[in-house]
Amino acid sequence: MNFWQEKNIKAKKEGRPLYCLAPMADVTDRAFRRIIAKYGKPDVFWTEFVSADGLAHPVAREKLSIDLMYTEEERPIIAQLFSSNPENMKNAVQYCIELGFDGIDINMGCPDKSIEKQGAGASMMKTPETARAVIESARAAITESGKQIPLSVKTRVGYMKPEIDTWVKMLLEQDLDALTIHARTRRDLSKVPANWDYVKQVVKMRDDMKKKTLIIGNGDVLNLEDANVKAKESGCDGVMIGRAVFGNPWIFNKDIKTKQFGNSFYSKILSLFGIKNKYWLRAQTGVSKEEKLRVLFEHAQLFDELLGNDKSFAIMKKHFKAYINGFDGAKELRHKLIESKDFEEFKKNFPN
Repeated sequence: MNFWQEKNIKAKKEGRPLYCLAPMADVTDRAFRRIIAKYGKPDVFWTEFVSADGLAHPVAREKLSIDLMYTEEERPIIAQLFSSNPENMKNAVQYCIELGFDGIDINMGCPDKSIEKQGAGASMMKTPETARAVIESARAAITESGKQIPLSVKTRVGYMKPEIDTWVKMLLEQDLDALTIHARTRRDLSKVPANWDYVKQVVKMRDDMKKKTLIIGNGDVLNLEDANVKAKESGCDGVMIGRAVFGNPWIFNKDIKTKQFGNSFYSKILSLFGIKNKYWLRAQTGVSKEEKLRVLFEHAQLFDELLGNDKSFAIMKKHFKAYINGFDGAKELRHKLIESKDFEEFKKNFPN
């Protein structure tokens, strides 16, 4: 029994879906994952996606390896890889197995143009034969390792239009341990609301095909309460939370009640005026201003310690916008901190 099965059994006993942290480039880095693990650990962690092509080459591997560092507190943790080259995928999977990852996930849904130019990410939906070959090469690496490591895929429901009967069906035929379905097409990006009826259709197809693949729904999940509702309505086994985690590392903490306003009546009114996906539309209750600022400082300090020599401190600025909202003077403080060029300047600008 692998961790997916164990976690699924536990979640079902508790009457809830699996809770998963979405992999997001320059967001769910190892600094942020440590913060999440400390303040509200999900059932499953993913790394940021990493290029299998890069990992297949020694020089690039050394640079990319910082994105594959993790702590024991983050287990179970999955290495997410992308590539359209089966041989490179096999080599990268072998390397990730050596690093001790609990699972391997292949990204087949990222709409980033630079990724698609490589034939990877969402472009895999255009070349199902290549996608199948990449999955087979990853599975071969796992088999050769002699270890029972689960293999999963994260994708969307189609490229220009829903392709559940073709694209998703092909993926289910691969007997994956888990399949994460972002409830939008590549064409949709994040411009339209996620359609969880697609997830429901995938679950039905899985059941009709008598497959054991766990289905993880993804898209516009606001908090655990929303995750529970979406899971119940769609029948999926787990729910992945992405954007709602910004500025809210407590989101998976069942002891802290959070309320998100991203899909509220007020949000819908604001959207009529072209205002959407703003950090300040997401406000959490149960966490004080002082606590939010304290954890923000801890997050920034951890980023500097772990990644300061390898990544730009500017990556943290998106987090400043998310943590600092919902209180008097938040706008002024955000602007002040965003001007910080590095952690030392951040400390000087940070309130005492």
